[in-house]
Amino acid sequence: MLELQSSPIHQTVPSWTELAKNLGVQFAERRIDSNENDRFVAENFAALKQHRFVSAGVPVELGGGGASYSEMCEVLRTLAHHCSSTALAFAMHTHQVMIPVWRWQHQNAPVEGLLRRVAMEQIVLLSSGGSDWLEGSGTATRVEGGFRINACKVFASGAPAGDLLMTSAVYNDPEAGSTVLHFAIPMQAEGVKIDPVWYAMGMQGTGSHTIVLSDVFVPDTGIALKRSQGEWHPLFHLISMVAFPLIYSVYVGVAEAARDLTVQLIQQRPENDHICYLVGGIENELMAAKLALQHMMTVADASQPGFNTTNQVMTARTLAARAVLNVVDLAMEAIGGKAFYRSLGLEQLFRDAQAARYHPLREGEQRRLAGQLALNRNLYKN
Repeated sequence: MLELQSSPIHQTVPSWTELAKNLGVQFAERRIDSNENDRFVAENFAALKQHRFVSAGVPVELGGGGASYSEMCEVLRTLAHHCSSTALAFAMHTHQVMIPVWRWQHQNAPVEGLLRRVAMEQIVLLSSGGSDWLEGSGTATRVEGGFRINACKVFASGAPAGDLLMTSAVYNDPEAGSTVLHFAIPMQAEGVKIDPVWYAMGMQGTGSHTIVLSDVFVPDTGIALKRSQGEWHPLFHLISMVAFPLIYSVYVGVAEAARDLTVQLIQQRPENDHICYLVGGIENELMAAKLALQHMMTVADASQPGFNTTNQVMTARTLAARAVLNVVDLAMEAIGGKAFYRSLGLEQLFRDAQAARYHPLREGEQRRLAGQLALNRNLYKN
């Protein structure tokens, strides 16, 4: 008789979120060191590379992990529970990956080369978009065959681990006027230097240093986009739609971590009605942050870039940021004087959350855009 071979036991492959949770335990052990010594979370980025998180969002067809947009949001939120700095720095790479993924999926854009490089080489993409925004920064001078770029790009999160800087500079075009050129620069290119200035109030481990570009040559073939300075361009509607739900997933994760730590500490105390009231406020604000984030993600998943989509995302960004800041403020109040001790860990989450204020569009600019849309005013200048 023939022996029947037993079928192999089915093994469930962990999701990217589960893998992030497992790595997060290791990241949490290094958090204090990066916080107290202003050290970039280099070991954590090395681990993310080793486990191929760098290309998790790249489609499987292009060699990546095939994680969905919402799954990448959840990965960032999960990482933030353990190390805010790792999550935020990684969010800056992630949105630079998910933008060309969206273009490949919805516009048949010629971005396969970049995405395949991310997958094959596990290269880390850096962004200067938040500090440049519609105006751009730095100068581009026309030379034979291309441009010479001179600029200081601030808040380049993840700079010590970066391979490719996605940035821009302003060219005084004799015909078109002030024109912003977009391009990518290898971090090993001649004239590129990191100025290690990141000694900040919070998010100390993000390595958000200034990248100095001194006469860096960019060939004409390297110019990916030209646009009028200061004007809304379809690219920025796409950035608004894709990038900010990813970035604010980090801050909601920080708020969740602050809430969990607060509840854990207060449960050790005697019952107190006022403390219950404060914790109830934390629950309300955290729910508001989650709802705002979910709205951003839903819009990003189901919409096309444009003013209405940007308005929806940026309005939710304001609401999420406000709620996150309220969570950590109430957490400090609920814990009381002990919250002031660094050893408790809450003050670090409080400081890390403050960065939620500074990403575009900040609340004043966001409200102006919302008002312009409501009143049907000129929308083409920021």
